[in-house]
Amino acid sequence: MTNFLKFFNCILFLALVSTGCKKEDTVKTLKLAHVLDRGLPNHLAAVRMGEKLAEYSGGKMKLQIYPGGQLGSEREYIESLQIGSLDMTIVSTGVVENFVPSIAVLSLPYLFHSKKHREAVIFGDVGDKMLSDGEDLWLKGMCFYEAGSRSFYLRDKKVMTPEDLAGLKIRVMRSYWSIKTMNALGASATPIAFGELYTALQQGVVDGAENNIPTFYQARHFEACKYYVIDDHSAPSNMVLISTHTYKGLSEQEQEWLKKAVQDSVSYQRELWKKAVDDTLAKLIEEGIEIVHPDKKAFQKQVEPLYVQLREEKDPLYPIVEKIRNVKFEQD
Repeated sequence: MTNFLKFFNCILFLALVSTGCKKEDTVKTLKLAHVLDRGLPNHLAAVRMGEKLAEYSGGKMKLQIYPGGQLGSEREYIESLQIGSLDMTIVSTGVVENFVPSIAVLSLPYLFHSKKHREAVIFGDVGDKMLSDGEDLWLKGMCFYEAGSRSFYLRDKKVMTPEDLAGLKIRVMRSYWSIKTMNALGASATPIAFGELYTALQQGVVDGAENNIPTFYQARHFEACKYYVIDDHSAPSNMVLISTHTYKGLSEQEQEWLKKAVQDSVSYQRELWKKAVDDTLAKLIEEGIEIVHPDKKAFQKQVEPLYVQLREEKDPLYPIVEKIRNVKFEQD
């Protein structure tokens, strides 16, 4: 091959590589991480979000998803958003409250009258305000995802009343009000990272935990527990958060594409959640888990002093509690 042909081929190769790079550079990739299993509604909704984002942007934007805690814990994800090293995450409001104080209201026990009441709150003006409360902290809320109600599951003790919780170590999230609630109910609140809970249950480090039905099943915690006690003591949501650094770096058009994709994922996630609750409850029964339905009134009465404390100490959360209680909603 002559020197001329070698030179020509080299120039052609560089031109092709350059063209490929330019094409790739036009695709804006957002990285989203969460700690849950690929089979849960949150992950499937994130996948749908990515599909819609690519569709609305004509392929100019895409979502790269890291499930199952591949990049760290929920707290680490939030901190990564704040410094701009991660673009998006899906996390429990129980963790977000450690960064955005107003979100802690969603961890309060028996706050909502019903599911319809909760929906009216998080999808109304109160919820919109909460989504924006973290923007100065580089945390912009995009939406709330359904997370159902949290109830107890126990290794080997059947709980029917708050008295049955006395002396039991119950795993909770690292949430101030989750800990206060558990202690008020008579148990010993034990904060443990979610990824460490399966082993803690197996080894008897804790006597039980509390979470929603799909997570209890998908995490296979039923392998170490005999009872699932549906007391519905709290109903924190999940939040889709984006780093304010990332959001401000998007054009108005890109922001609109993203917002549309997120909203599409909300309705999809809610459909998946309802099906997951029904399906996994049936599977738990098949696995031999005893589903317990205690009288919730006794549990509600046990935590009333927490609201008295909020009011008497003029806690900033109490005005939000009053707003939530005054939200009008359709009866179930």
